[in-house]
Amino acid sequence: MASEDPLIINEAQLILAEKRTSLSTLRTGIAVMALPMTVLSFLVAASRYYHPSKVLGLLIPLVVLCVALSGLGVYLVVRAVLKLRHADQVLAQLKSRHSLLREFIA
Repeated sequence: MASEDPLIINEAQLILAEKRTSLSTLRTGIAVMALPMTVLSFLVAASRYYHPSKVLGLLIPLVVLCVALSGLGVYLVVRAVLKLRHADQVLAQLKSRHSLLREFIA
């Protein structure tokens, strides 16, 4: 059992590294979702300085880009949450099988 300990600890470190990567992806997804909301709120705030019918050629591509960025942000957030849940499940399985990990990982 003692010769297996470093392997188990390395496996737990790998899962924790994947979890950190998923948290980073989650943070990126939230930031990507915030950008279109910021742009659209600026457009609403500045709407008295332009007539939408006169700048429709610029507004349509901008709104399409904002929708695409929002979709990308949602995709990144959902993907990160699913991977985080999976990493938590794998860590729980490791902890239930190996008492050594129960001491170090809460």
